[in-house]
Parts: sequence; C-alpha cells; structure tokens
Amino acid sequence: MRLIVLLLFLIFLVTETNLLSGRKATWSSPFLYAAIALFVGFILGYWQRRVVNDRNVKSFQNHGEALLTHTLRKHFNTDDYHLLNHITLKQGDSTTQVDHILLSRFGVFVIETKDYTGWIFANAEHATWTQATFNDKYKFQNPIHQNYRHVLAVEALLDFVPSTAIHSAVVFVGDAEFKTDVPAGVFTLPKFIEYLRGCTEEVLSLNRLQFCVGRLETARLKVSHQTDLEHVQALQRRYGQKD
Repeated sequence: MRLIVLLLFLIFLVTETNLLSGRKATWSSPFLYAAIALFVGFILGYWQRRVVNDRNVKSFQNHGEALLTHTLRKHFNTDDYHLLNHITLKQGDSTTQVDHILLSRFGVFVIETKDYTGWIFANAEHATWTQATFNDKYKFQNPIHQNYRHVLAVEALLDFVPSTAIHSAVVFVGDAEFKTDVPAGVFTLPKFIEYLRGCTEEVLSLNRLQFCVGRLETARLKVSHQTDLEHVQALQRRYGQKD
C-alpha cells in the first residue's frame, strides 16, 4: 500500500509541475524519468531490506523461533509493532544473540524462545532448570538469567528509553508442561499473545519507536554463518557453552 501511495504521489507531482510550467505531462519528461528511477530504487531497497533480510533470518531460525515469528506477525502486524529476529549485538569485547525483539508503542520485549517437550522443573533463582522426558532428564541454563544479558545489551543501545519500558520474556513454544509454578516473565506462546494484548499503555511515541528500530538495525551484526561462528567461539571462551 505504501508503495502504491508513493507512486501516485510521484505521478501527481510530475503532473502538477508540468501544469505549472505550461507543459503537457508526457512519459518522455526527464523529471518523470527521474521520478520513476527514484521509485524503482525505493522498490529495490525495500525488497533488499524486507525480503532478502527476512529470508536470511529464516535460514538461521529453528522451528520454535520460526513459529513464534509467524505467530507474532499474524497477531501484531501493524505500524505499532516491529519485530526483529536473530539479532547479534556487540557487548563489550564479546557478543550476545537475541532470538527476537518486539518493539512497540507499548514497550520493548526482549524474547528468548524455548522449544521443549516433556516436563519442566523451574525456579527463577536457580542457575539451571530441568527437562524430564520419557527416557531421561536434562539440565539447561535458567533462561531468565540467559535473557538478562540480552536485556542489558538492548538497554545499552536504547539508553534514551526508560528501563521500565524494556521487558524480558521467555516463551516456551513446544508442548512442555511445567511441573512447578511458572516464574514471572515466562510464558507459553498463547499466554504470551494474551500478555501482549493486555499491554495497552503507550510508553513510546511512533517517532521514538521508529528511532529504536533504526538504532537496533544499525547496531546489529550481519546475519551470516560467520557472525554465528564468531558468537559461538566467544561464548565458548567465556562460558564453554552456547548463549
């Protein structure tokens, strides 16, 4: 729709310019050629930014991350929301990698996605949680602690946004069942959608929201296998495990 409006505006501008100068608007007008070139350039830039970048991100997402992306875009596909996926940010002499950042007039949501099955035993204060399946039990890093580092990186970049407007969210998209109380800030996918719908207080103007998007898009590292490899190597040096 925006592209159509832009094209109509350019045609209107050419017509008005010709009328004011007493010339008949023709398709051979040099100004019209320039306008068409501008429009084509805009189309190519838009395609590069939205289509190519989205396609690159999709190739790096696992099933759970792709499902959350699809669901958020289905329910929150308006100018009030902007979703970034697979964002690698510099943090000191290392990097941190965020699954998703949903920016909206109602807050900035830094999202860690988990696609697990079985039973989950969780405690917000513990360093690890437990996943129990039919055959075995597994320990995994407390995702609340994991996402805290992501939140710090986003807060550092968006230092003009009140910290109260930036929220951590851990979203379980699989069919895992919590056998303990679900900690605050942890959601199943349906509960997360419900939570977002309940966030209706405006904390960012539309202009400030767009500035946030621009800041993050500028700061994020290129989505590539090389970026991921360097991120994993940095994590291995720091923790011996993947972030």
